Amino acid sequence: MNGNIRVGNLFGIPFYLNVSWFLVLALVTWSYGSGLAEAFPALPGTTPWLLGLFAALLLFSSVLAHELGHSFAALRQGIGVNSITLFLFGGLAALEKESDSPGGAFKVAIAGPVVSLLLFVTLSTVGQVLALSGPVGAIVSLLAYINLALGVFNLLPGLPLDGGNVVKAIVWRITGDPNKGLAFASRAGQVLGWLAIAIGAAAIAGISPVGNVWTLLIGWFLLSNANRSAQSATVQQRLEGLTAADAIDGDSPIVAQDVSLRTFADEVLLNTMGNWRKFLVVDDTGELVGTVSVDTLQALPRDRWATTRVAEVMSTDIPLTTIASNQPLLEVMRTLDEKKLSVLAVIRDNGQLVGLLEKQAIVKLMQGQMSKMRSAAAD
Repeated sequence: MNGNIRVGNLFGIPFYLNVSWFLVLALVTWSYGSGLAEAFPALPGTTPWLLGLFAALLLFSSVLAHELGHSFAALRQGIGVNSITLFLFGGLAALEKESDSPGGAFKVAIAGPVVSLLLFVTLSTVGQVLALSGPVGAIVSLLAYINLALGVFNLLPGLPLDGGNVVKAIVWRITGDPNKGLAFASRAGQVLGWLAIAIGAAAIAGISPVGNVWTLLIGWFLLSNANRSAQSATVQQRLEGLTAADAIDGDSPIVAQDVSLRTFADEVLLNTMGNWRKFLVVDDTGELVGTVSVDTLQALPRDRWATTRVAEVMSTDIPLTTIASNQPLLEVMRTLDEKKLSVLAVIRDNGQLVGLLEKQAIVKLMQGQMSKMRSAAAD
């Protein structure tokens, strides 16, 4: 999300506030402050609104506790947490990757609602045992039921809600396929989103006594994120069964170490039409041994190109991450995303270099598959 402001760390996790959070903070402060002023007219001056601000901050502390529940469940599985962000519609814990098993995914998904429901039970018990009344009792009661609503709402069975991730984990467990779980939970989220939009629109039009403009906005939020999840599921389904070797760039920049720089310039460099500035160098067995850049070639006098081999000017420092040619393309995509890479060197089990794999090559592969599917449908 754009407009995030970093405000510190929580248990080593970067903590951000989105600019939209300040709008909700102001609205909740004003709304609840006005309610306290009306319910307790003896409160002096600005006290109701100060208490409203205090209640709003506690409310968002509950949202934060919910996200920490997800985060701690992920950390217990060795999954890093990139950040926690509070924004217009609640909070978001950004994890480095998904769980490796449906059981692990279930634990991460359910942890947030469990924290919220435990807070509801705790706050309700405190309010009853201490017989709290007045503004303090009202605030504790509010926080208790806010946590109840937060826990129950997030258990609705559709993405991007926690209940959607629970459904995804269950379908994953039953089918053994995380992609089927993602697709099913995404469709459920789309249904929830459209339902909330319809209820909100009907309420605004005066047709339904249930819902309001917030219901419509929440529905739009759910639908937008469910659509993104559905697109991700489609991508994963198309990549299923494909390996890194299937997405190799047909024009990979590879040169043998024994060729002269003249041959390199006339035959290899010209054939690539100047698309690459750095080339991978292989030995007689096809194993990756170094890299050579066009700048290195240009820095050497042309009268020496014919008598100088690539091996003499190459760098043995290989700044590329290598992957196996038979590695599933879905895993390759995760590697590119998690390590923030744009290109990988693909090698066979015997160490032979197959070529380079770029993100763009995967996109082209998917586009080609879509074209084949359309042609097949047309026939």
